[in-house]
Amino acid sequence: MEGFRVLEIKKSVFESNDREAELLRQELKKDRTFLLNLMSSPGAGKTTTLKATIAALKEEFRIGVMEADIDSDVDAATIEKTGAKVIQLHTGGMCHLDAGMTRQGLEGLGVDDVDLAILENVGNLVCPAEFDTGSVKNAMILSVPEGDDKPLKYPLMFSICDVLLINKIDVLPYFDFSLENCEKYVRRLNPNMKIIPISARTGEGIAEWAAWLRGEIKSWIE
Repeated sequence: MEGFRVLEIKKSVFESNDREAELLRQELKKDRTFLLNLMSSPGAGKTTTLKATIAALKEEFRIGVMEADIDSDVDAATIEKTGAKVIQLHTGGMCHLDAGMTRQGLEGLGVDDVDLAILENVGNLVCPAEFDTGSVKNAMILSVPEGDDKPLKYPLMFSICDVLLINKIDVLPYFDFSLENCEKYVRRLNPNMKIIPISARTGEGIAEWAAWLRGEIKSWIE
């Protein structure tokens, strides 16, 4: 006979976070601030894509960036050079941000003078997908060198995102990556996901990405 109790806490933890996330979204709507949660695995090109995004939109929107990492401030230092408002968030070893942590980041960043707040989440295709940060939209980056089978291996991430940026298409000839197969796998999980092939390095596809994001921001703040 077992002499201990088993307490199932996962559901209650997620439910509490979901309530906090929804409250945060309501506050952001009132403040006319659009929060984008940007996710990917390490090395997929989040920071380079972010730099290109800022360059494309900085004349239209006041942009603030929250750089989340387990440690270091390398990315924040890089983004600071773009002229965008930036804050570094250290997660203390945690591989994701939840709504409460995002709220702390927004309070540290300050959103009174921010139209577009971007959370560059911790590089990970697992944990960040499990927690609603309170963002208005979720975006993810998949790079060509990672392979076109990632939707099959990390279905939750591809299921919860609104837009997929397939980055580093300039190196497609050198990798066994099929855009057609990748889209097929994604559509099985998320038929409505917007898919945009880009090269953050060369700028290919950035205009389309910026146009999509511009439309979403205007719909939210107007």
